[in-house]
Amino acid sequence: MRDIRLIPQVMSDFDATLDAIGLLCPLPVLKARKRLQALGPGDVLQILADDPAALIDIPHFCVEAGHAFLDQSEGENHQIYRIRKGG
Repeated sequence: MRDIRLIPQVMSDFDATLDAIGLLCPLPVLKARKRLQALGPGDVLQILADDPAALIDIPHFCVEAGHAFLDQSEGENHQIYRIRKGG
């Protein structure tokens, strides 16, 4: 099992990063849920993932858990998701 690896921040538009590259459904969402527990309301979590199911799973997780899905963009061989923790 792969542990969560925090990436040093280079941008100021997020508070923490979760590297879920190489993890398959449902692990990116489960790891995101756990990582969000350590963040405060309004904090932004950036998630790096390459699982095709994450395109559906992460926005759905946000709706179900009360978090705001901010955006999704493409990185090199992975997607980048940003979500704001709900209060």
